[in-house]
Amino acid sequence: QVQLVESGGGLVQAGGSLRLSCAASGRTFSSYVMGWFRQAPGKEREFVAHIRWGCGSTSYTDSVKGRFTISRDNAKNTVYLQMNSLKPEDTAVYYCAATSRNGQLLLPSRFDYWGQGTQVTVSS
Repeated sequence: QVQLVESGGGLVQAGGSLRLSCAASGRTFSSYVMGWFRQAPGKEREFVAHIRWGCGSTSYTDSVKGRFTISRDNAKNTVYLQMNSLKPEDTAVYYCAATSRNGQLLLPSRFDYWGQGTQVTVSS
């Protein structure tokens, strides 16, 4: 069965950096798209970034472009989200997700597998 395990969250001051990791297991992910979503208290889960495991193409939501970078390590079966210049509005639980679907992949409903989430808190 597919397992996604996130790590790397924590408390950081505004302007700081964190790197989230998502260790994936249970199948071959070369044809999958791996995504990061986040959910702040009282808000809906929203798309942050995704990467196509095979070709490495990426997509980001506008609010994180130029600050966040998604990448993958094939040998470690791990996806990363490098977050720089963090802002208080980035505070949320961050989730790793995986899907074998194509097309529009900005909605949580398009992803089939989810990790447990990791808390990111940015203080002002």
